[in-house]
Amino acid sequence: MKIQTSAYWVNQFSNNSKINRIDWTLKPEISEPEKQNILKSLQAWQLGETSEGTHLINASKKYAKSINDEEYLEAVKLFIKEEQKHGNNLGKYLDLISEQRIKKDWGDSLFRKIRYFNTNMELWTIAVITVESAAQVFYQALKDATNCALLKQICTDILIDEASHITFQKERLYIIFNQKSAFSKWVSYHAYSCFFICTNLIIWFAHKKLFKAGKLNFSRYMTKIWFKLKKVTGKVVLYDREEVFKPAMNMNEVL
Repeated sequence: MKIQTSAYWVNQFSNNSKINRIDWTLKPEISEPEKQNILKSLQAWQLGETSEGTHLINASKKYAKSINDEEYLEAVKLFIKEEQKHGNNLGKYLDLISEQRIKKDWGDSLFRKIRYFNTNMELWTIAVITVESAAQVFYQALKDATNCALLKQICTDILIDEASHITFQKERLYIIFNQKSAFSKWVSYHAYSCFFICTNLIIWFAHKKLFKAGKLNFSRYMTKIWFKLKKVTGKVVLYDREEVFKPAMNMNEVL
């Protein structure tokens, strides 16, 4: 796997923040049946995208210091800003269709509690990869569940961002994973897979109405999840040794 430097990601996120892919002059044209199918899930994910990221920043600060890579912390901060942009855009859309932004959701509360006690960079990374992978499936389903051009643009913008987010986190997980002993790798690999699948099962049951509106039944949903699991934490990815640490060694990112 090719590993980019933290400086690369700082530049990537900074440049992406200057790109506007949404035409806010468009009127939100969403039918009542569409709204009934997607509203609760839209509100829940909007809330989830608004986190300040304080605990992630604290964990990243500790980790960046341990590897002597201050730019990694800056990259994480910019990553969080992109997530907050998603929340702001979804919130703006809810305002335009005269629906409230909710302040509490059981799924969001559960993940916030888990994040609150987590200071380990490995756990943070696998958690973020899992949620970002689920987000790709969610926002594609949301895009397919509506004919509203504005909402489709919002979803497209998020999907483009999420692709970079997953690569950013996947590279970090790969670096952390390859510090481990053979036995620790075996344990971690299975733990990653278990967490990934269990989390995405919870997401299915919480938002199955929206997924079905986006033409995803349970079988198709799980097929997509299995594909994403292999793509981000599969053996071919994590055990790939062809370029391990070589780019990092050139950029002060040796662990």
